[in-house]
Amino acid sequence: MPSRHQPVLMEQVLEALQPERGGFFVDATVGGGGHAHAILSAHPGNRLLAIDRDVQALERAKERLAEFGDRVIFEHAPFSAVVSLVEAAHSGKVDGILADFGVSSDQIDDRERGFSFMQDGPLDMRMDRTKQKTSAARLLADSSEDEIEHWLRDYGEERYARRIANAIVKQRRFGPLLRTSQLADLVGRTIPSGRSGHHVATRTFQGIRIAVNRELDEIEVFLQATPKLLAEGGRLAVISFHSLEDRACKVALRNEARGGDFKNLIPRGATANQSEIRKNPRSRSARLRAIECVSKGGQA
Repeated sequence: MPSRHQPVLMEQVLEALQPERGGFFVDATVGGGGHAHAILSAHPGNRLLAIDRDVQALERAKERLAEFGDRVIFEHAPFSAVVSLVEAAHSGKVDGILADFGVSSDQIDDRERGFSFMQDGPLDMRMDRTKQKTSAARLLADSSEDEIEHWLRDYGEERYARRIANAIVKQRRFGPLLRTSQLADLVGRTIPSGRSGHHVATRTFQGIRIAVNRELDEIEVFLQATPKLLAEGGRLAVISFHSLEDRACKVALRNEARGGDFKNLIPRGATANQSEIRKNPRSRSARLRAIECVSKGGQA
């Protein structure tokens, strides 16, 4: 099926990357191909390396970007592999790199992927079902109460992490948690309903998803590697969707800028305006940060 995902912060992304300059670009999380399409359309000479660890997303992107022919190189891989992928696809430094760390609408809306507590499906949550062996169900079945508490507390920022972890372990005496509805119902019975308007299981699902996909480790590797890939004048733009991701991005890009080889283009980050939020409510938590390589010393 065609992608239903709406790319967030499109105007701000294009302003940050300036693809109209022309050059070689990387979309490290190509997803449905929305941002990639805009980058390729900005200049007739632009070339793009499109990366995604989700096979289904990559197939949607191939369909969306077919009009650009061999100007696009597709790679099925996690974005932490960006260095080796760039070296294989391009002989020099790159002019722009984009990563959108959020879960796509296509993934959330597909009940079989198990990312959402809003509809029943297998408790999966793997970004790459072809290579990742450990689903959310397997992780919760095999992990200790302390490990589960750690993921819920540190990755999900769940204040009731201990209580939920204890309930998950107790549930295993009666049978494994195999469905998203089972986990959501368990959390609902275990802790008081939230007052923020968010579903009571929101933070639990976030914490487990991050653990299943090792998302913060992937982001750390990516943020360390990508500045070195930029040509002088090249730009790195990253979109995050929760405080853990944004904190990592903010610190990493700020530290690069302190060295003098990079300029922090959006020190406070850019967020969606009310018009975009009305059209796409999932954009409300998105934040964009970006740096520019201003010295060849940044390529060392």
